[in-house]
Amino acid sequence: MTAPRTPTIAEELRGAGLRVTAARVAMLETVRDGDHLGVEAIASGVRDRVGHISLQAVYEALHALTAAGLVRRIEPAGSAARFEGRVGDNHHHIVCRSCGAVADVDCATGHAPCLTAADDHGFSIDEAEVIYWGLCPRCSSS
Repeated sequence: MTAPRTPTIAEELRGAGLRVTAARVAMLETVRDGDHLGVEAIASGVRDRVGHISLQAVYEALHALTAAGLVRRIEPAGSAARFEGRVGDNHHHIVCRSCGAVADVDCATGHAPCLTAADDHGFSIDEAEVIYWGLCPRCSSS
């Protein structure tokens, strides 16, 4: 029995109803190869792959990719937006108060929403977002 084939980035874009462009493919590759990247780092990575792209085009493409569920946007308090390719698994983040490093933290109970609200106010809750704060190992030792 063979393992199921992983869809290509072009197939993922088409499946999400997005037009396949070299810039969008490069952007998804950059985000997935990176580690909670900011917009400037993503723009630089895309430029390394395909040449010039405006910052406005990067913002627009990130908005489309996020809306399509191919990229996740996180914005820890006091930090610029960052983007990651790990989507759909309800994981959380830990942020260093000193240097701003971000790392993934798996959900404590394994499935969404992974926390139970004391009062849901009638909402049908399907996701919980948790950000842990502390010092990373490098900042703790200095």
